[in-house]
Amino acid sequence: MRIVVHGQQAFGKAVLETLLKRGENVVAVYVAPEKPNAKSDPLKEAALASRLPVYQPESYRKPEVWDEFRALKPDLQIMAFVTLFVPEEFLNIPVHGSIQYHPSLLPAHRGPSAINWPIIKGERETGLTIFWPDNGLDTGDVLLQKKTSIGPADTVGSVYFDRLFPMGIEAMLEAIDLIKAGKAPRLKQDESKATYEGRCGSDNAHIDWGRPWQEIDRLIRGCNPQPGAWSKLDGRTVKIFDAKPLPARDPKGIGGKMGEIVVMESDGFTVVCSDGRFKVARVQADGAKIAANEFAASVKLNPGMRFS
Repeated sequence: MRIVVHGQQAFGKAVLETLLKRGENVVAVYVAPEKPNAKSDPLKEAALASRLPVYQPESYRKPEVWDEFRALKPDLQIMAFVTLFVPEEFLNIPVHGSIQYHPSLLPAHRGPSAINWPIIKGERETGLTIFWPDNGLDTGDVLLQKKTSIGPADTVGSVYFDRLFPMGIEAMLEAIDLIKAGKAPRLKQDESKATYEGRCGSDNAHIDWGRPWQEIDRLIRGCNPQPGAWSKLDGRTVKIFDAKPLPARDPKGIGGKMGEIVVMESDGFTVVCSDGRFKVARVQADGAKIAANEFAASVKLNPGMRFS
């Protein structure tokens, strides 16, 4: 089977390398174009190292791009982290069409931040979907799905890198085997259960210290490592990545105003919320992520200072 890998970044590279190691016949690689002055994409570098032709069209809407793809005589296109819109005219060129990875249990959490939102919303389960893409946004028929739990300490990083990343590679291999055997299903998504959230960016990541500790905890974990939940301290934006919730048995007795720093310790500082406190351990202010105590020393943090 003549396979074309289409994707970018670490996940695309891992999928390519796994297919080559297994002896699959990968004939070409499509990669998103790099931005000016950006480093070469890891998938591109891996493809060139394996002496595979690399294509980086700016758009997939042009007939000449379709003709170039058609000339490769592909049997299957594997889409591993694709961000540009790819129309059905391109998707349907391979003999067996195209399959795509999405890090949620479709039809739930369609969209670009599918790992962030289940954590932020307090869900206890997420997963991945290998599906047959169409012209919609994550709306194509489902080929297979894999589930994983979301624990009380999970972050976007732990859910993705520890589970959805390796699970996704294995799911791609399973999907290819099903296609080769002629047993790959095409299951319609249940539109009545569909959800879509936009990109989780800085606008969504602002910490309101007047909210319950559960909401703040989920926001911090659901924005770690990107985009980083943040709050303002003396006009400076401080992103908070590691913070242990300390729920109060008696919210009326916690003391301090919302967002106030009430305790300074050698391993961090403690901030008040509506029904408890948070022990902050790692932050980012003007540069790299650092331990909270290092940040406290650099800005001369004292009890009584307050996050807005």
